[in-house]
Amino acid sequence: MRIERAELREVPLRLREYFEISSGGMQDRHILLLTLHGEGLEGWGECVASEEPTYSYETTETAWHILTEFILPNVVGRSADGPEDVLTPVRWIRGHRMAKAAVEMTAWDLAARMDGVSLAQKLGGTRPAVPVGVSIGLQKTDEALHEKIAGYLADGYARIKVKIKPGRDVEMLAGVRRRFPELRMMADANSAYTLADADRLAELDALDLMMIEQPLGHDDFLDHARLQQRMRTPVCLDESIEHEGDLALALELGSCRIVNIKPGRVGGHGPSRSIHDAMRAGGLPVWCGGMLESGVGRAHNVALASLPGFTLPGDISASRRYWERDLVEPEFEVSDGQMVVPRGVGIGVEPDRERIDALTVRRAVFG
Repeated sequence: MRIERAELREVPLRLREYFEISSGGMQDRHILLLTLHGEGLEGWGECVASEEPTYSYETTETAWHILTEFILPNVVGRSADGPEDVLTPVRWIRGHRMAKAAVEMTAWDLAARMDGVSLAQKLGGTRPAVPVGVSIGLQKTDEALHEKIAGYLADGYARIKVKIKPGRDVEMLAGVRRRFPELRMMADANSAYTLADADRLAELDALDLMMIEQPLGHDDFLDHARLQQRMRTPVCLDESIEHEGDLALALELGSCRIVNIKPGRVGGHGPSRSIHDAMRAGGLPVWCGGMLESGVGRAHNVALASLPGFTLPGDISASRRYWERDLVEPEFEVSDGQMVVPRGVGIGVEPDRERIDALTVRRAVFG
């Protein structure tokens, strides 16, 4: 495949409600959309970097800089054997996996279109629909949290993830369990705790959680292993797993029993498949996380989640969970705890070009 032209856009998009986690919150996203052109076709992708360096050192601005100054000028005009090789000319760039993933994932969409197949089929997906859950940010009161959960259960979500932090954890989740005794529930701490909180976190064992996600440091493996030894509840790693080497270390130490795969975090679909394959070979489950993507990024996540090892509901919520109006047609919907995997060519949904053009505040073209 040959990348003949690239177009990068910045598109502001407001969330329907303020979304708060342990490290802060947001309501306005500045989404970077990428289009790659080749053989008369175009592929679409999205960079998942946030506006502030809370989840990762990468931000919208660093990604724009790396993409426009280094990656796209070296990728456009070159040929690659496939999407796995499109970043070969820039392998010398250290880190910046979110920026790299935007190009790699867009190339996968373009390659699927060139083959005339869906992205899910191109990746090796096997399921026509995937189980999905929803992530609920920190709420001001337990009553507000219960109301949110009841609403999402009525919407048909198969699993609820609740954000926690010190002071809003055990008692809050215990109240949820009393109110919803059969709820499939997990907790996400976004690195809000240290190993000194192990006894407190171990109290969560009584609440029958599916998992606790990233309770300790974003780059930690050793303390997570020590915590997992003290808890029955499975530890799930998110931020700590940036590549296949991180996974090997985590499994060797026993740092986790579950991994959240976000393709934008680990560098794209190729690394995601490698992590998926390694976990599946070890009999361990994975699930697909979300980064408040638009429908473009959501389409990529749904396609990835159709691989057989994604046995747990992912954070792949309906478009209306986050946006008054998404950037794709048709918008994504949830029914009976599942989301249908698009069957059309490539990502299977159509970017709303008129809306995207109207919202674009910055644009860079190469080739």
